[in-house]
Amino acid sequence: MAAAIMAPASAQVVDLMVRRMERALRERVRYRYVQPQVLREENSYRIQSPCCSRKVDPTGGMIDIALLVPHDDGHWCLCSRDHANSTWEPRHQDASLDVLLDLLCVDSERQFWA
Repeated sequence: MAAAIMAPASAQVVDLMVRRMERALRERVRYRYVQPQVLREENSYRIQSPCCSRKVDPTGGMIDIALLVPHDDGHWCLCSRDHANSTWEPRHQDASLDVLLDLLCVDSERQFWA
């Protein structure tokens, strides 16, 4: 993640971004029957979802699945969660938010919806 992180946004902008992400997530291909949550984490947006496969959490609890990190040049980075190491792994960088939300919702490589 070479680009600098953006300055904190106003509460109204944050609310709009969260709603935009939640609306996009309703159109996802995988696990349409669960309700993910978008949470603000510093300058980023963390997405949690119930663990449908029970691979990460046998009880089906909420797990982190994605992190969207804005950069000051208007591009974003989409990270997946490495649950074994408790780290975020960059998957797609230097793209628009719309492109990354599409990748997250389709998840053809099964990187996010565990």
